[in-house]
Amino acid sequence: MDDERPARFEAAYHRAYGPITAYAARRCDEPQDAADVVAETFAVAWRRVEELPEGDEATLWLYGVARKVLANHFRGDNRRRARTADLDAELADLYGHSPDTEVELDAIGRAFRSLPGDDRELLSLLAWEGLEREEIAKVLGLSRNAVRIRLHRARRRLSRALTEAGVHVNARSGLVPSKRAL
Repeated sequence: MDDERPARFEAAYHRAYGPITAYAARRCDEPQDAADVVAETFAVAWRRVEELPEGDEATLWLYGVARKVLANHFRGDNRRRARTADLDAELADLYGHSPDTEVELDAIGRAFRSLPGDDRELLSLLAWEGLEREEIAKVLGLSRNAVRIRLHRARRRLSRALTEAGVHVNARSGLVPSKRAL
């Protein structure tokens, strides 16, 4: 088994390093924090290499590990960190419309940050990481049906938050700024 450990870890590392680094970078304000999260994620993978699944399943498993490492990283930090304008723009792209004004981007960012952490994580895994529902279920340790229900509720809460922020969602064409947002 000792001969298999390095090869198994190396295969998972080469396959998942990019996606896990991007995952951490999108969630940390500082590049050093993201690097720490990635390093700790792969340290856990090395320590638990016997539990590391084969192939694409390893990447999903590592997303789950990275999620827990991030939770530990941010534990004790009692205030929310502001998201960058780039992430706000990516959220707006999810709805098929690129906001025309900085005011609208700010409103979208505030609406997203007002959501509970679980909703933000679920929407982020879908929109930013591009994971399918079944993959999200594996990352979060939930059933596919639970992900479907939680995703529906998270989208509904985001829609409400956007409306309250003055950004109205049009089901056919995407986001439409209200006069109140401008």
